[in-house]
Amino acid sequence: MNASPPHDDEAARAANSPLVRDFGLLIKSATRLEQRIDSALRRECGISHTMLEVLIRLCRRPGEEVSQRQLADDLTLTSSGTTRLIDRMEEAGLVRRAPSPGDRRVALVEPTAEGRTAFLGAAAVHARVVEEFFVRPLSAGDYAQLTGALTAIDRALRDETR
Repeated sequence: MNASPPHDDEAARAANSPLVRDFGLLIKSATRLEQRIDSALRRECGISHTMLEVLIRLCRRPGEEVSQRQLADDLTLTSSGTTRLIDRMEEAGLVRRAPSPGDRRVALVEPTAEGRTAFLGAAAVHARVVEEFFVRPLSAGDYAQLTGALTAIDRALRDETR
């Protein structure tokens, strides 16, 4: 059998590095949790996790004017992706668009009464899944440490001076 080229060993070390492994674990865990949440929401509430994220944003501060552009930025979606999502949510009766009084080119999005009701049911499902798979597996101290670390990472990523 032929010996491995020298770069194969170097590539294997890089692929098996603790940084690659740990970051992969973070991504896999977040993706699996997202899938659990989305599956439960679709099954029990008939909405996607992304739709719930829109409703969370819209229900967070009642009366706040939220534009489609702000939703796209908050959800890290493209403008066209946000438009399609809001179209589906509007068709389902969860949200409505209204022109901004200050700029008729801007579409504001607000939850409907049906959307707020759907949000309350979905929020309970979301909380149950998050509690089961994100909170409960950890001790209180580990959970506090994890959320503190995630806050620090988020802060570092938001720091535009880097």
